[in-house]
Amino acid sequence: MKREIIRTADAPSQSPLYSQAIKVGPTIYVTGTLGIDPKTSQPAGATIQEQTRQALVNCQAILRAAGAELGNVVEVQVLLARPQDFAGLNEEYAKFFPTDPPTRTTGRLGPELPNLLVSIRMTAVL
Repeated sequence: MKREIIRTADAPSQSPLYSQAIKVGPTIYVTGTLGIDPKTSQPAGATIQEQTRQALVNCQAILRAAGAELGNVVEVQVLLARPQDFAGLNEEYAKFFPTDPPTRTTGRLGPELPNLLVSIRMTAVL
């Protein structure tokens, strides 16, 4: 199957080291996406809710560039810098997936990234 690289200016991380997403057949693999405002390249706020919201908005933009939407997401992986932010993460996450959410795992963000609280990656199927 053909491997298609997905890029959009509506999400951060246009890096030569990795792709924002890769689409193979009907499956879209979205890279770990931070809660960074793509217009300013700065964290979207100081709270887990603000950064979770922005990370999910960024993921939506990448999915849209690949011809998908959140309803196509089947799996999500969340990495938190601080485990105590789990409740705040869930508070914002539930607004994006209010019913029949995709499968999800949550773990600890490995590298210390100054002022960054969350990274979200997902897999979607068209």
